[in-house]
Amino acid sequence: MGGVCALAIAFAPAVHAAESAGTAPQAASAPAAADNAGPAYGPELEGFDYPFPVRQFNFMSQGESLHMAYMDVPPADPAHANGRTAVLLHGKNFCGATWVETIHRLSDAGYRVIAPDQIGFCKSSKPERYQFTFQQLARNTHDLLESIGVTRATMIGHSTGGMLAIRYALMYPDATQQLVLVDPIGLEDWKAKGVPSLSVDQWYARELNTTADRIRRYEQATYYAGQWRDSYEPWVQMLAGMYRGPGKQLVAWNSALLYDMIYTQPVCYEFGLLKVPTLLMIGDKDTTAIGKDAAPPEMRAKLGHYPELGKAAARAIPHATLVEFPTLGHTPQLQDPAAFHKALLDGMAAVQGAK
Repeated sequence: MGGVCALAIAFAPAVHAAESAGTAPQAASAPAAADNAGPAYGPELEGFDYPFPVRQFNFMSQGESLHMAYMDVPPADPAHANGRTAVLLHGKNFCGATWVETIHRLSDAGYRVIAPDQIGFCKSSKPERYQFTFQQLARNTHDLLESIGVTRATMIGHSTGGMLAIRYALMYPDATQQLVLVDPIGLEDWKAKGVPSLSVDQWYARELNTTADRIRRYEQATYYAGQWRDSYEPWVQMLAGMYRGPGKQLVAWNSALLYDMIYTQPVCYEFGLLKVPTLLMIGDKDTTAIGKDAAPPEMRAKLGHYPELGKAAARAIPHATLVEFPTLGHTPQLQDPAAFHKALLDGMAAVQGAK
């Protein structure tokens, strides 16, 4: 059960998905930015438009009145609705809006699609004091879904959202029809592997230095396997805009608390407890590992090896199907949408009749 974390000792984050000719971005450098000019957004991403209407789930948590933003998109053609709901869980440097193309594809295929922003992210509340845990975020998400009549869903988690989706499926197996993990982080325990701990105050100081240029360069190297194209830039500006706006300190503080949650709450020891069909989708060029830049060079080279991590996770998770994208990085849904969405829809259709 705990073997996957221990097994992944030589590593960095089956069926091989076909590579779509002509769809991969051309090699290019991200544009240099001497300054951090660009749009400024509010602490709840005020001023940044989402592709679908944004609703709010208001609730009390830890003694605070909070709200969770979410999009609720019905099947494009009600006559061909399949009766299933897909819940899209965003990653640490992403928002519900980043799923725009996936929302369209799932809606076109007959799914109802729910895309929330978690507390601490994007258009949702950013509390000054909050005990961030994956259990708490899973409860918040479960309460949101119950409030809108969703009792069972396919949980699709990308990056940090993958860690959350796993926790959700462990806590609410009867409410989880299927689990889809898209380049989830947490396939290895960075703390146990010796990545140095950073305090919340250290994370906060780092986050205050966030700029569009820093985001862009990191994403090019890690998310897009060294590639860049203009379609990625709006997501850079989405994040950077919150660090240009009047709520910069609160955004950075919540981000620091969330990084501490990710580092201290591994999920990989519990893979064997998962009871639901799981589709594991891995971009083999991914190298994501939280805190890797703070680790010594010799340790850094052993982290975030997603081909090995993905295979180890697939062995540890019961009822898992592994799909690898050999040329893609951390965000296959943005790098090669055609290949990704074909694999996603095929994998979801495989449990179409699941009760």
